[in-house]
Amino acid sequence: MRFLQRSLMGLFLLALTLGILAIAGLSLRDAVRERLAQKPPAFKARERVYAVNVLTARRQSATPVIKTFGEIRSRRILDVRAPVAGTVIELGQNFVEGGRVAKGDLLLRLDPSDALSALASVRTDQSAAKDELRQAQDALLLARDDVAGAEAQRALRKAALVRKRALAKRGAGTEAAVQTAALAEAAAAQMVLAKRQALAQAVARVSRAKTSLARIQLRLSDAERRLANTTIRAEFDGVLGSVNAIKGGVIGRNERLARLIDPKALEVVFRVSNAQFYRLVSRTKGQVSGRVRVQIEGTEGGTTLPGVMDRVGAEVGTGETGRQIFARLRATAARLLRSGDFVTVSVDEPPLSNVAVLPATAVGADGNILVLGKDNRLKSRHVTVLRKQGDRVLVRGENLFGREVVKTRSPLLGTGIQIKPLREKVTTQASAPAMIRLTPERRATLVGFVKQSKHIPQDAKARLLARLKQDQVPADMVKRIESRIGG
Repeated sequence: MRFLQRSLMGLFLLALTLGILAIAGLSLRDAVRERLAQKPPAFKARERVYAVNVLTARRQSATPVIKTFGEIRSRRILDVRAPVAGTVIELGQNFVEGGRVAKGDLLLRLDPSDALSALASVRTDQSAAKDELRQAQDALLLARDDVAGAEAQRALRKAALVRKRALAKRGAGTEAAVQTAALAEAAAAQMVLAKRQALAQAVARVSRAKTSLARIQLRLSDAERRLANTTIRAEFDGVLGSVNAIKGGVIGRNERLARLIDPKALEVVFRVSNAQFYRLVSRTKGQVSGRVRVQIEGTEGGTTLPGVMDRVGAEVGTGETGRQIFARLRATAARLLRSGDFVTVSVDEPPLSNVAVLPATAVGADGNILVLGKDNRLKSRHVTVLRKQGDRVLVRGENLFGREVVKTRSPLLGTGIQIKPLREKVTTQASAPAMIRLTPERRATLVGFVKQSKHIPQDAKARLLARLKQDQVPADMVKRIESRIGG
C-alpha cells in the first residue's frame, strides 16, 4: 500500500513538472513572437572624428635649391713624360706618390752619357764649320783683290790701245803695233772675266759655309735640348700622383712617369637637367653665374665649402643628358679635397615669390590637398607643385594662402570628413638671460677660479674673464662656475 502511494506521488510530480515546462515553453514562444513583432529601436549613429595635424599655408618667397652629385677635378694637371729614352740614375726627394714639389724641383734625371757624346761631336763639327767659313771669307777677299787688279790691268791695256791708234792716225805708228795693243786689251778683258768667275765661286763658298754652320747650330741646339731633357723638373707647385718610375729603370720616349696636379686650382664638375639649367640661366642671358655649396660627406657635421659657377661644358656626351657645369673652389679647399672626390653640390635657383611651403605628404598624387573648411570639415583644393625640395614642396593655388592644410594625407581622410585639427604651438622668442650684480668678494672668487683652472681653454677663459668684469653678469654662468668650485 505504501509503495502504491509513493508511485502515485511520483507520477503526480512528473505530470506537474511536464505541465510547468509546457507553460514555460508557451510563455517563451509568446514573448519571442511579441519581440519579433515589435520594431527595432532606432540608434543614432555617431560620426567619427579624426585628430589631424594641420598647418597654415602662408604667402612667402622661397629659394629653390638644386641638389646633385659632383666630382672634384683640378684645372691644372700635367703628365710628367720622358722626352728622351734612357736609364733613370736619380730620383727627386719628393718623387713619390702624393709627394709635394715646388716649381723647379728635380723630379728625376736620366743617364746623360749619350747626350753628352752627341753634344761633343756636334761641337767639333761646329769648330770645323767655323774654320771653313773663315777660309771662305779670306778666299773671298783675295778674289775681290784679283778682280780689282785685273780691272786695273785692263784699263792700262785699253789706254795703250787708244794711244797706239792715235799715233797710227798721225803716221807715227804702224798697224802691227795697233793690233798688238788690241790683242793685249782683249786678253786683259778675258782675265777680268776669269777673276769675276773666281769671285763668284768664292761668294758661293762663303754661302755654303754659312749654311753648313747654320745646320750645325741647329744640331747643336737639338743636342743641348736632348741633354737638358735628361733632367726633368716640376713646372709648377703641385702634388704627384700615378708615380711609376724607379731608380735604374729603363724608360722609353714619351713614357708617362707621373701626374703633377695643382691642388690649389680645384673645381667641381656636376650635371643638371635641361629644365634646371634653363631655370639657372633664365635671368643671366644664357650665362651661368652664382654660388654653389659643396658638401663633403663623411666629415663631422658635413663640412660645406663655397664655390662659384664658372662655365658650361661644350658638348653633351654620348648616352648623357642635361648640362655639365664647372664651378671654381677656393684655394683653401685643397686642405680637405683631392682630385677625384665625389661630393654633394647645392645650387640656389632664382627665388620664387607668392608660394607656399608645404610638406610633401600634404599633396596627393593627383595634385590635390585637403584644406580645413566650415565646421572643421575637409575640402579638396588643387595646387600646382613648382618645386620638390626633399620632404617639402613649393606650391601655388587659388585661395590657398591663409588656409589651414592637412600635413599628412591618409586613405581615411577625404572631402567632407570632420576632423579635430591639431595646430602647431607658436613658440615665443626666448627671453633674455637673467643678469645679476656681483659683490667684489664674489667676483674676486670667480675670477680667481677661472684664472687657476687648467681645464678651461685659453680662448674660453678670456671670454669668461671679460664677462666677469662687467657690471651685470649672466646668472646661469655664475651658477655653472660656482657649481665647479662648490660655491
